[in-house]
Amino acid sequence: MSTAIKAIAVITNKTVNKLNGHILFEEDLKNKRVKITIKLSGISQGNHGFHIHESGDLRNSCKSLCSHYNPFNKKHGGPEDKERHVGDLGNIKANAKGIVSKTMYDKLIKLRGKYSIIGRSVVIHEKEDDLGKGENKDSHTTGNAGSRIGCGVIGLL
Repeated sequence: MSTAIKAIAVITNKTVNKLNGHILFEEDLKNKRVKITIKLSGISQGNHGFHIHESGDLRNSCKSLCSHYNPFNKKHGGPEDKERHVGDLGNIKANAKGIVSKTMYDKLIKLRGKYSIIGRSVVIHEKEDDLGKGENKDSHTTGNAGSRIGCGVIGLL
């Protein structure tokens, strides 16, 4: 059996706010999924869209990270939906102190192979992701989650 791969994205966007922290990705080879551990601070209280984006290009901060990672050309959805982008990881919730401490699992994202997320990016959005169920025209592409308030490139650990 292969050795499990680990990756990390260090999240910042100090030009907009004080959001910082990291997202740790670890292969769970036994269960064929990826464990995602989120540790963030300096974010406004409430739900925020949480996605993997196509690019790892930070030359124009979070703006240059392209669209949600969607190699199978699906509609936007939530992490439990059959129809979703690979990068659709739903929402994270910050407490009253602006802290997110969460562990989740995903069976669609990969840390190796043709569809690996290594070298891509994580983006934290201003608003809650409607998981493709909203009436807004952006619902099926972005979840109508608003602007990008934090981001980081996913690299091997």
